[in-house]
Amino acid sequence: MSVGQFIRQIDAYRLGTGVALLFLAAFYSPVMSMVLSPVFGSHPVHIFHAYAVAIFGVAGWFLKDQIQRRLGRLAAYLLPVLAFWTPTLQYFVMQQSSKLGNPLGPIITELFGYLPLVSLTVAIAGKQVQAALNLESHGEVAAEHVPLLGSYLIYSVGEHIARAILSRAIGATVLFSRAGMQFVIAILYAVIVPKSKLLLLAIPSVLFSLVADVHLGGIGAANSALQKEGYSLLARQESYTGYLSVLENDQDGFRVLRCDHSLLGGQWTKSIPGYHPQVEDPIYAVFAMLEAVRLVEPDSGVQRVDAESKALVIGLGIGTTPSALMKHGIDTTIVEIDPVVYKFATEYFNLPSNHVAAIEDATTFVKKAQNSAGQYDYIVHDVFTGGAEPSELFTIEFLRDLHALLKEDGVIAINYASDITLYPTGLIVRTIKAVFPSCRIFREAEANQDDATSDFTNMVLFCKKSKNSQVEFRKPTKADYLDSKSRESYLLPRHEIDFSLFDTVPKNGRRFLVAKEVNRLYKYQDRAALEHWEIMRTVLPAAVWENW
Repeated sequence: MSVGQFIRQIDAYRLGTGVALLFLAAFYSPVMSMVLSPVFGSHPVHIFHAYAVAIFGVAGWFLKDQIQRRLGRLAAYLLPVLAFWTPTLQYFVMQQSSKLGNPLGPIITELFGYLPLVSLTVAIAGKQVQAALNLESHGEVAAEHVPLLGSYLIYSVGEHIARAILSRAIGATVLFSRAGMQFVIAILYAVIVPKSKLLLLAIPSVLFSLVADVHLGGIGAANSALQKEGYSLLARQESYTGYLSVLENDQDGFRVLRCDHSLLGGQWTKSIPGYHPQVEDPIYAVFAMLEAVRLVEPDSGVQRVDAESKALVIGLGIGTTPSALMKHGIDTTIVEIDPVVYKFATEYFNLPSNHVAAIEDATTFVKKAQNSAGQYDYIVHDVFTGGAEPSELFTIEFLRDLHALLKEDGVIAINYASDITLYPTGLIVRTIKAVFPSCRIFREAEANQDDATSDFTNMVLFCKKSKNSQVEFRKPTKADYLDSKSRESYLLPRHEIDFSLFDTVPKNGRRFLVAKEVNRLYKYQDRAALEHWEIMRTVLPAAVWENW
């Protein structure tokens, strides 16, 4: 058979229907991960997601003949109904996230609608593609495997396209929000599948989504649920780094910036009469401790003058540390990849305007800045995003680029949050030490002696460029505290960690993290991300996480 004859025998309508359904299933995969991330965390969600989708997709393909025999056209009619019911079912399941736990919670939630939808979609689409190609005359192997490979290729391409679209369009409108995309996908299922009276079964779910789903509604709808827990939602916006929101606790008096199932920072909003710190007190000690980068004694013995100093801050959060540096008169440049984080830090956390803002990826900024090497007295590296740092910002190559940007007597402070007992922590510490040989490490608080199985903490590495130099802190003055009680308590680092804890390289492990092996590190971060999830559930009530 010639190529022309093969093309002429293809049923274009059936092929188009099959391809469209496969694209919808592919698009739903990253959307589903985004829906679950605010409740379970972006990293834990991905532990089993790809495996579950593959298993249910393969099951749908190999059961497609049985599904057609048993259900006939009813199977196709059920697709839009199941798609409309998926967000409603999951809404109620996610309200039990603490009981479900993590990482099983995401998979259990996906079982309510999404994974059955994947199986049914692949089954229906597979039959459509198989019938459209009409390869029975070429043998059973060709008739089965050519459509299978073609369907897999279509799905893979569709998933890549979906991720590219979502990375650029997420948050643009309510329809391009997490909950909104679920609604759009369900509508597209209804458009593709032949009309049936069974679609009336989706009406209760549609009404619930439009009236009661706090994820799809406005801030007022969300506040009706959050205020029962003593919180108010001030602002929220979807972004490609995660679901971002500003939450206020009126009773205890603090405000936080949330990204998915993590907090990028927070500050106290309630104070005693007459107490007015120049920069708001952070709720986490680590942000005050990062400001101690100013206290490290220079090799020359001559104290730096703040007004003549320059600082580079990589990772903004709510802006506590850069705000303090600016208050001291230091010329500060902030590098933040997410414009929404920068917007919220400015509008809700009093980030001063007297700075240079680079809203771009830090690797891109640092590469471009190499032509002006040795320009910063201080570098603050603080990029924790919730259980797993962006590993590319801890490679030996990136750290060497930062080394070049630092003045010869400059100081860098690197915040790393993880379980000290895990392999990635030792790998990161050894990598930093290889680039900056003179370092000291301090943890945010003392270790919990009652738990020998894990030790999750924020730790800060203060480092200098010279091999023969020692990291020593000068005694803080009254001006260093910025009239802040929090800084009086936490500015000067206290809980030092011995580098020898990280000297041992485990079997098959690496001594340093290099750029080409970044992807290998992510699989080791699962446990730290799950520990962080548990910690976050003690910081804010479960209902606050579940209702976004």
